[in-house]
Amino acid sequence: MRDRPGANRYNFVMADLNEPSAGTLTAESARRSRAIAPLPDQLISQIAAGEVVERPASVVKELLENALDAGATTLRITLDEGGVKRIVIADDGCGIPPNELPLALLRHATSKIRSLADLEAVATLGFRGEAIASIASVAELFITSRTENCPHATKIDAQTGALSPAAGTVGTTMEVRELYFNTPARRKFLKSEQTELGHCLDVIRRTALARPDVAISVMHNGKAIEHWNATDPQTRVAKILGEVFETAHLSFDERAGPLAVYGCAGLPTASRGRADQQYFFVNGRFARDKLLTHAVRAAYEDVLHGNRYPAYVLFLDLPPESVDVNVHPSKIEVRFRDSRSIHQYVFHAVQRALARHAGESPETTSGGHATQLQPTGPASFSAKPFTSAQETLNLKSENGTSWMRQSRMTQGTLSVAQPLALYDAMFGRKDTMAREEPSVAFAEQPAPAYHAPLPQTDEQPLGFAIGQIHGIYVLAQNARGLMLVDMHAAHERILYEQFKHALADHAIVVQPLLIPVSMTAEPVEIGIVEEEKETLDALGFDLAVLSPTSIAIRAVPALLKDADLQSLARAVLADLHEYGGSRVLTERQHELLGTLACHNAVRANRRLTLDEMNALLRQMEATERADQCNHGRPTWFQLTLADLDRLFMRGQ
Repeated sequence: MRDRPGANRYNFVMADLNEPSAGTLTAESARRSRAIAPLPDQLISQIAAGEVVERPASVVKELLENALDAGATTLRITLDEGGVKRIVIADDGCGIPPNELPLALLRHATSKIRSLADLEAVATLGFRGEAIASIASVAELFITSRTENCPHATKIDAQTGALSPAAGTVGTTMEVRELYFNTPARRKFLKSEQTELGHCLDVIRRTALARPDVAISVMHNGKAIEHWNATDPQTRVAKILGEVFETAHLSFDERAGPLAVYGCAGLPTASRGRADQQYFFVNGRFARDKLLTHAVRAAYEDVLHGNRYPAYVLFLDLPPESVDVNVHPSKIEVRFRDSRSIHQYVFHAVQRALARHAGESPETTSGGHATQLQPTGPASFSAKPFTSAQETLNLKSENGTSWMRQSRMTQGTLSVAQPLALYDAMFGRKDTMAREEPSVAFAEQPAPAYHAPLPQTDEQPLGFAIGQIHGIYVLAQNARGLMLVDMHAAHERILYEQFKHALADHAIVVQPLLIPVSMTAEPVEIGIVEEEKETLDALGFDLAVLSPTSIAIRAVPALLKDADLQSLARAVLADLHEYGGSRVLTERQHELLGTLACHNAVRANRRLTLDEMNALLRQMEATERADQCNHGRPTWFQLTLADLDRLFMRGQ
């Protein structure tokens, strides 16, 4: 058989491929030289340090957690060059016995867990037993510690393991020098001194917020830069988050069985352009969790739109076995066993707190919306879970149904007063049941927004109208002085809440038009009318396509019958086009309802009679969140008699 053309060349090439080349021999020898072998302990610790010790702030976090686990009540923190040169954290905790100091330097050596059951129910901040070993692998570490039973302190050098007597009081001092001195490539990734100091201070502030009962002082390059005495939670929060948050926040404490959410939520009027004052603690541990962040953000949707961020310091307490804190070596991430229920619980707790704010008032125009018109209880949140005072708020209903007591500002059947039996049942707790209060249909008699007695008068909290300024602001007199009300913003909030409750109850009253209103329409608007018929019906609109270029408006929600119907219909169709019908009724409901409310709220330069002004004030008192419009702007401010006296220099 004759060879095909090119066959010799093919065989030659194959022969070349089968011959071991010099490059192949080199690769083979390299493969054999990389046989599987255990890594040295030092290298293992340095690899682990990449996750645990990202920067000086990571060292500060780990050492602070150990100090708090040891029962410290005073922490003294010293930083040099942003913590890169030196970090010293001294505590007055229980200390470490001399014979256990070498063990403290070993990887995975800890006093906090002994078994998998301990890990699943861990209640300490630290538990992995790798932080100190990781720090010692990338820095010079010295530990000086003394227990109550020891006559003197003992110091250990992590590099040599040498033990020596030392002077010191009961407690532990951790000294870390020259971070990344033996891994210069890692040190190059660190930022400037001030940047690293800022990260360290962020960690220290989080610790200070979580433990207001611990005194903390901070020095940097020999200068004192922070000091917080042991105090109550409110004072600590005000000290760290500043005056604006101190005068513009709500304290609340929500509990259902073993679940508790408490803390401080900033008012919408004190929102920020950055999410830099958002602190969430899960069982006392600071956590960054998208689920919790989304739950709080969703609670603010009715009152905070746009690129604004709320400020808050919130604590979530739940059984340790319901949350996994062993997700990442940094221990900042958490994972919940029933994430959906936790999301709903946090969402409703914060939303109820914001709803109750309708009965609160600013002390002065400069103070913002902060001081209650008539305090109904202590304005402080619990630093410890499950206080007996809160348990007295729960009563057992006759029919055995568990409900959380509704807010005093309840109007109709509100979504923010949803039952919390779900959370009791989820954790198997039936003993904390509250009385179900009668609900009122939206169209019937609304419950007053504020039942607390005013001091020495029966006057309404928002007072009575005395006039109008430029057709924009309503002036009212109440027991404390002068009220200034933005009538458009106030009416917008009232309509917004009415639409929201009516939509939730499927009780939107429709007003058929005797003579349909026709309007020209774009092809996109024609398509939306045809595709979103069910959504439009749910919103109370009856739109019909007359031709390829026109639409007829045949019915609208009764609350909007006096609005500019053509512009209203275009705005609704624009929202449906941008967000889609299903999203409008779920995720983007607040944008659509805001559009409806804005189109029918009283406009500027409209003259109102005194009766109309007073009716507006009474509606505000009966409406949740009436202190700000649905964009987060305030609807009214209070000028007290003292403020007016200062303006006119009376008594000076």
